[in-house]
This record gives sequence, structure tokens and C-alpha cells, in this order.
Amino acid sequence: MGSRRPSLKSSSSDDGILSRISDYPIVRKGKSTACDAAYVAKRLMKSTGKAAWIVATTFIVLGLPLIIEMDREAQLNEAELQQASLLGGAAPAQPAFGPPK
Repeated sequence: MGSRRPSLKSSSSDDGILSRISDYPIVRKGKSTACDAAYVAKRLMKSTGKAAWIVATTFIVLGLPLIIEMDREAQLNEAELQQASLLGGAAPAQPAFGPPK
């Protein structure tokens, strides 16, 4: 009738269905493509991991101390304003961290 399919019945007793199917060119091409994709994914994950480590370490060393210091400065300014308002003094005209006018 139409196209003829390979028989799934074993032609010899030691030749299994999986070994015959794995000999098809489409299966070999699929295996090759899957191996290539796994290799690329592994290399990408390795590179991404290295980049993430570099970014995180740089942030911890440079960014975190800056954020902590800025928070301390803001708390100090807030405490000075609160103390000035409790003592009845005038609030400072400009913040301590601003440029002089």
C-alpha cells in the first residue's frame, strides 16, 4: 500500500527492538542534538554562575558598606532634626550632605 515501515518483530534472537530503533538516522541525529544542547547548557550555567558570583561579591564589598553608611547618615540627620524641634531651635536651613549655596 503506502510506505513500508520497518518491522518491529525481531529478525534474530539477540537483536532487540531498542538496538534496531537506535540505528535509525533520525534517532542518531536526535541524540547528537541532545548532547550538543546539554553541553551548551552546561557551559552557559557555568559561565552564569561565575558572573553571578562576581556580581554578588562586588556588591558585598562595595555596595553594602555604602548603603549602610547612607542609612547611618540619614538616621543622624533625622535625629538632629528631631532634637532641634524638641529643644525649640530652628531647623537647619539645608541638609548636612547637600552642596553649599
